[in-house]
Amino acid sequence: MVVGISVKSNHPRFIEMGSLDAVYGVKGNILSYRIDLRHKLLNIHKELKAPEIFLLQHKVDALIKQWDERTVDRQLKNLVNSGKAEAEAQTIAAIEKLETLSTILRHTLSVDDRVDWDSLKDFSVFSESSKFPEPLPKRTKHIEPYYVSPEISFWDGLLGRASRKREQAKAHFEEAKAKWLSDEAASEAKYRQLRTAWEERRDKFNVEYAQRKEAFERQQADQNKLVDELKAGVSKGELRSVIDHISIVLDRSDYGDLFEKSIDIDYQQESRTLLLEYRLPSPDEMPKVKAVRFISASGELKETFISERDQKANFDSVCYQVCLRTAHEIFEADEHDNIQHILFNGIAQFIDRATGQQVTSTIMSIMFDRETFMKIDLLRVDPKLCFKSLKGVSAASLAALAPIAPVMKFDKEDRRFIDAKAIVGNIEESTNLAAMDWEDFEHLVREVFEKEFDRRGGEVKITQSSSDGGVDAVAFDPDPITGGKIVIQAKRYTRTVGVAAVRDLYGTMQHERASRGILVTTTDYGPDAYQFSAEKPITLMTGANLLHLLERHGIAAKIDVREARHHMNLKESRS
Repeated sequence: MVVGISVKSNHPRFIEMGSLDAVYGVKGNILSYRIDLRHKLLNIHKELKAPEIFLLQHKVDALIKQWDERTVDRQLKNLVNSGKAEAEAQTIAAIEKLETLSTILRHTLSVDDRVDWDSLKDFSVFSESSKFPEPLPKRTKHIEPYYVSPEISFWDGLLGRASRKREQAKAHFEEAKAKWLSDEAASEAKYRQLRTAWEERRDKFNVEYAQRKEAFERQQADQNKLVDELKAGVSKGELRSVIDHISIVLDRSDYGDLFEKSIDIDYQQESRTLLLEYRLPSPDEMPKVKAVRFISASGELKETFISERDQKANFDSVCYQVCLRTAHEIFEADEHDNIQHILFNGIAQFIDRATGQQVTSTIMSIMFDRETFMKIDLLRVDPKLCFKSLKGVSAASLAALAPIAPVMKFDKEDRRFIDAKAIVGNIEESTNLAAMDWEDFEHLVREVFEKEFDRRGGEVKITQSSSDGGVDAVAFDPDPITGGKIVIQAKRYTRTVGVAAVRDLYGTMQHERASRGILVTTTDYGPDAYQFSAEKPITLMTGANLLHLLERHGIAAKIDVREARHHMNLKESRS
């Protein structure tokens, strides 16, 4: 069990699961979450990625279901004791794998690539029993004694012993009854004590059950709300939503065990262009076995392979099919016409035999136009000729892994970020933050937050200054559960900050797809600013909060608004 991700398998002993990690882009923002899964029996390794935890869980469930079905098949195959039968079975499997290579493009035409949003939601019912498992304690009952008249004989009466016998019987009865009453009182007291403790445990169980049920339903509602928000964002063509949507579509594209998909995605809203950097399968990952023979003399299975020429031809064919299939999946899934163009840069990773170093290079590149592409009958085309006719760029043979200049480069850098400037070293106890140069103040805020996030491996970058209320700094918190992208705005003010600045921050958060916003000022905020931020992921830091944060990192300074006004030649009436 990994925090946030669970595996439900009928064959758990074969499943190995790695840790849940966050995947970061060059600019430090969380692109997605990923987890490694390995099946020991099938000898399969998969790295799954998704932009959200609940989407990753959905993919894990689908993969484990597929693996469970294949596990049953493999276990049945293992029952085959005949070497010849095993060889024949492996030959059939090898032929099927080779034949599958020619159906990669055709396969997508039988699949509806549109996202069924409800399938991403969790409609399960909280499965825990609400019944308290402990039985009610039982009260121990003691048998009540009763008086037994003594037997009085003729001689007892004659000799005067009858009276003494009656007194003895009465005394024994009273003693037994007194003991019975004492035992009953002790039993009742013990029962009440056990009953009270049982009721306390029952009440605690009921409270905890209600809390777990509420937490389950709240988490379920939050996850389903994320799906609804994503769906709404896609319908509006929002940048982050479009990227997440296409990520879901391409992650669901099933290539079996042919290769492990790895795709970087970006989106240009103005031109409605989707940019893909797609890691193609390696030639070494391609199936090569064409037959398996059983050697009776040694009891071994011997493989024979297709020719090197056929291997290269298969690799070329697969890459061209993957390229066209990816474009088809995206355009078909794009129900709101958010995408008019697709840049597909096919990336190959391989070992350079001359240097022994791993090399990554673009070996194919094409810009698809929606209108032109949708007129193509993919069922009847030759993938390579179709690629070339659409002005795709590649070497004569993709198997040569020759690098080419892409049609358009995939730029992952955020050019807003600028070099940081060290300010903390110049801060003294007499430094009045309210009178600082505004740019120095922004760098100071960046520096102190960098110290704050450093212990968690976070990163804070400052951005180009802007007059439209844009981002002053961006923090990237790597925590996969509570972290994410945080926008920080610094306001070196000598007056109370109104609601307009908080609204600007909230708008920037939505534009940046940030998980949290922080507004830092040298003064305080008005009531309307606090009211607006009350139920939003916004932190309002006053001048006092900032001084406290600085002190926590060994930095002493002051904030004197009156002195700052005087220094800036501001009149009291302009505050």
